[in-house]
Amino acid sequence: MLILTFIGLTAITFIIGRIMPNDPVVAIVGDRASKEVYDAMYLQLGLDKPIWQQYLIFLGDILRGDFGSSVMTGQPVLEDIKRFFPATLELATIATVVGVIIGVPAGVLAAVRQGTLIDHVVRVVGLLGHSIPIFWLGMVALLVFYAKLDWVAGPGRIDFFYDGIVDPVTGVIMIDAAIAGEWDVFHNALSHVILPASMLAIYSLAYIARMTRSFMLDQLNQEYVLTARVKGLREGTVIWYHAFRNVLVQLITIIGLTYASLLEGSVLTETVFAWPGIGQYITNSLFNADMNAVIGGTLVVGISFVFINMLSDMLYRIVDPRAK
Repeated sequence: MLILTFIGLTAITFIIGRIMPNDPVVAIVGDRASKEVYDAMYLQLGLDKPIWQQYLIFLGDILRGDFGSSVMTGQPVLEDIKRFFPATLELATIATVVGVIIGVPAGVLAAVRQGTLIDHVVRVVGLLGHSIPIFWLGMVALLVFYAKLDWVAGPGRIDFFYDGIVDPVTGVIMIDAAIAGEWDVFHNALSHVILPASMLAIYSLAYIARMTRSFMLDQLNQEYVLTARVKGLREGTVIWYHAFRNVLVQLITIIGLTYASLLEGSVLTETVFAWPGIGQYITNSLFNADMNAVIGGTLVVGISFVFINMLSDMLYRIVDPRAK
């Protein structure tokens, strides 16, 4: 199944890249290149071969880790991805963790206290967090917390003064700074990540809280919960051991989908905060007709989706042994 998914993903990405109206030869040699130069590059790229043969060559290059070179940066696409993807991974991971830590208890509490003030607050926060445009929220947050109050650092991933001090090991600056013992760099990177991660966390916790509330309401109305209460079990045991355990599979699905959507859909946040992530890299490459970079970045995001789904399947079996 994984192999079929990978082949399908590469095939769709390759076909979309080929049917785009951009000319990959012109993107490399420019529109003022002579016909001889154009033809030479056309042959070098293998565009004279049948489409199926081009796909097999493309697939072979991908399996060898060769995504080609980026026209925009002049670097191998794989090197660009190693530089940009950890930034998005860092942002999405922090946002998802915050969303789970706050969103799950809030959703459970809202379901247990249905119809009370707590329930209304969670529902309103969930509605606002899911409906307010994230680019507008990001600009307001920058204006208030960076420009006016000066509580956090501004756009970018790290201040220019600290750039290049830490050698990349994982690509995640805070982890690399902690490994190197460069705590000034760590604090500066942390100050930069707070605002963009908070914006994404608001989106993720809003969705997770709303879905948790919905799942819990369904379980709390089941007869087995009524039976547990009649038997005199503690309310905390009824909620967290019996009812909550039965929503874990659905909740893992929601958390996995939220995490995956943040990995590929955080381009607006990255643009507002000048965050050098994979979303901004793919968008800029698309505007510059840099199809190698677009295809490489899209494939990495797609493969991340596949691995997150595989991880969710593994967690299903842990929380519910019946799921095989």
